[in-house]
Amino acid sequence: MVALKSLSKNSVRDNVTEEEWKKRVDLAACYRLVAYYGWTDLIFTHISVRVPGTHDNFLLNPYGLMFEEITASSLVKLDTEGEIVMDTEFSVNAAGFTIHSAIHQVREDVDCVLHTHTVAGMAVSAQKCGLLPLAQTSLEFYDNLAYHDYEGIAFDLDERERLTGDLGGSMAMILRNHGLLTCGRSVGDAFMRMHSLEKACQLQVSAQGGGQELLMPSEEVCEHTARQFKGPADDNGSGALADLAWQALLRKLDRENPGYDS
Repeated sequence: MVALKSLSKNSVRDNVTEEEWKKRVDLAACYRLVAYYGWTDLIFTHISVRVPGTHDNFLLNPYGLMFEEITASSLVKLDTEGEIVMDTEFSVNAAGFTIHSAIHQVREDVDCVLHTHTVAGMAVSAQKCGLLPLAQTSLEFYDNLAYHDYEGIAFDLDERERLTGDLGGSMAMILRNHGLLTCGRSVGDAFMRMHSLEKACQLQVSAQGGGQELLMPSEEVCEHTARQFKGPADDNGSGALADLAWQALLRKLDRENPGYDS
């Protein structure tokens, strides 16, 4: 049984930089928002963020806590070799370490990695066609979505090279027969990308359940919309729109599930 007594807010905050504390608060908020939107799989799945100013340190959830219990001070700091680098009574999910350490090792442009096992995400991950360009939400990922074949539970560290090879420079990936993964230049960026990918998967499963032939936009329209997402719709990559939505989500969380910043 996991005890719910982690280091106090002050003891952790006193031993990390202000930049790291801000990342901790954002990551704890992300866990609680994932719980709020019903994307959890009990204590399983995981979200990580790189520790500012480091190449190989990142924060991960304490294994055994429900996502709605996670706080900024309870997050576990470890390196990409699996060594916990700050005192904690908690451990981490071994499969979570494999997936997140792989990406943090090779993608300097990635700040946050978010992985889910939602029903809709797993359903689409089991379809040979992958994600279909059915609507505007889906088109954010048109010709911009990676796929990684299932190899079993991600305990084998040698899978890391194949996983990152399949991810390439993409910011979103479907883990076939497994689930969804998004990356972001910030925690809010990764969350908003997952919000869109999850909605696209829910849409696909719902549309397929209607029993009618599916209508998809032309290739020309798909390509045009994808370019729009990479341009003004993504605020030219500055992340300003994702941050605007993220701040609204934090206000929502402050009203409905405060305490994540402790």
